[in-house]
Amino acid sequence: MTEQMKVVPKAEKVQTGVKDTKALAVALTQAVADTYRLIFKTHSYHWNVEGPLFYSVHHLTDAQYKEMFPAADDLAERIRALGQLAPHSLAEVMKLSVIKDPAALPSTLEMVEDLAKDHAAVAVGFHALFKLAEKNSDPVTADLATRRSAFHEQAAWMLRATAK
Repeated sequence: MTEQMKVVPKAEKVQTGVKDTKALAVALTQAVADTYRLIFKTHSYHWNVEGPLFYSVHHLTDAQYKEMFPAADDLAERIRALGQLAPHSLAEVMKLSVIKDPAALPSTLEMVEDLAKDHAAVAVGFHALFKLAEKNSDPVTADLATRRSAFHEQAAWMLRATAK
């Protein structure tokens, strides 16, 4: 193996005018963790939903996890653009995320209510990321946080409306 193939990624300093790239990377890592956990939970509920709301919940969750997957990539790539390392272990993702697994598979109504709660919690995290980005002169991360919080707020609303 050549020496070029043995390169191990490491954090580096970038000069883009962004002030505290490490603090932003920590917050973005939290966002990646929450997004990945929510993708899995949403997908799990998508697979296991049953009952009168099956069709609507199955399709709603399908659209939501498909939207979140590329978003996780955008978040991780923003961390790298800031010169920091993206999460590299599932254990880190599990430890950091505010999203928790249910003790047992819930009913369809409980699934919908659980996902609505989780989307709202993730939106709160993106609001905090936005404030941190603004404080650190990072309009790119602020824009990303705005787009992601808008998605999660809308997802929470749709799920709440479905649960009524």
